[in-house]
Amino acid sequence: MSIMIAHKFTSLSLAFVVSLSLLGLWSAPLRAAETRELILAAYSVPKEAYERHIIPAFQRHWKQQTGQDVRVRSSYGASGAQARAIIGGFDADVAVLSLEGDIDQIVKAGLIAHDWRKAPHAGMISASVVALGVRKGNPKGIKGWEDAARPGVEVLYPNPKTSGGAMWDVIAIYGAGLKLAEQGAAGKAVAPDAADRQAIDLLTRIQRNVKVMDKSGRESVTTFERGVGDVIVTYENELLPRVKSQRPYEIIVPSETVWIENPAAVVDKYAERHKVKDVADAFVAFLHGPEAQAAFLELGFRPLDHGASASTSATLPQPTQLFTIAELGGWDQVSTKLFGAQGLWTQIVENISRKP
Repeated sequence: MSIMIAHKFTSLSLAFVVSLSLLGLWSAPLRAAETRELILAAYSVPKEAYERHIIPAFQRHWKQQTGQDVRVRSSYGASGAQARAIIGGFDADVAVLSLEGDIDQIVKAGLIAHDWRKAPHAGMISASVVALGVRKGNPKGIKGWEDAARPGVEVLYPNPKTSGGAMWDVIAIYGAGLKLAEQGAAGKAVAPDAADRQAIDLLTRIQRNVKVMDKSGRESVTTFERGVGDVIVTYENELLPRVKSQRPYEIIVPSETVWIENPAAVVDKYAERHKVKDVADAFVAFLHGPEAQAAFLELGFRPLDHGASASTSATLPQPTQLFTIAELGGWDQVSTKLFGAQGLWTQIVENISRKP
C-alpha cells in the first residue's frame, strides 16, 4: 500500500514539475544554466586590455548578475577593415573601433538602429593622444613634428585607407601644422589659407619620409620592433606598455597633438538576430564602468575627460597645444578634406608616388 502511495506521489510530483516548466515558472533557472555567446569586433590596438582584463571581468560580472556563462568570440584588426567587414556580413554583436566615423558607416548600412552617442561620454570608451616613438637614446634627436620631417629620418605609420589609427596620425600632423602656423605668427591673426599651406607642407615633408604603411597600428608597431624606421607615429598607449616592459624605445609627446577618442556600440541587427541584445548592451555598459576604465588606464590610455588628465595621470605629459577633432570641423569635414578622393593626404601621396 505504501509503495502504491509513493508511486502515486512521485507521478504527481513529476506532473507538477512538467506543468511548472510548461508555464515558464522554471524558465529562469533553466536560462541561467545556458552559455551565451557574444561576438566582439575591435580595432587591434587595445587587444591586451580586452583579452587580459576586460573580457574576463565582464564574464565574472555577467555570471554574478545572471548565473549564466558568456563566451566572447573576439576579432581584432584595423578599424576601417573591421567596419567594412561588419557591413559586408561579419555578424559582430559589438563594435569597438578607432573612429566614430567607422561606427557611423555601420549606422548608414542600417545595422545600428539606436543613437549610440547617447551613452556616457557620447559613446566613447577610451582616449589617448598621438605620440612619437623613437629608438633608445633618441639617436636622431627627435623632439617634435619638424624633426620627423627632416630629410634622412625614416617614419612609420599605417595606411589611413585601412587603419583608423593612421587617420588619427595624419590628423595629428595636419592639425599640428595649423598650430605651428599660429605660433609662428607671434600672436597675430593667421589667414586660414596660409595656415592650411603650412599644414600641407608639414604633412608632405613627413609623408616623404614614410618608409612603410602597414594595414593597422599594431602591424606598424611590429614593423618598428623589427628595427625598421627611426620614428613611429602612433597612439601613446601603444608605446607606454612597451617602454614599461623595458623595450628599447622612448616616447615623445609633441606639444601639438590631437586628442583621440574611441567609440563602442551594439550592432543591433546582429545582436538581435543572435538573441544576445541583452548581453551586448551589458557589455557596452560595462566598458563605460569603473572596472573597464581602470583596465584602459593601466594599459596606457588616458582618462576620457581630458580636462582631468593632469590630476589623474600626473606621470603623463600634458601637451600645451592639444586639439580635438571638433576644433578641426568634425569627422565628416576632416575625413573629406584629408582622405577623400580629392583629399589633401590623398593628393600628397599621389604626387609623391609620381616623382622618381
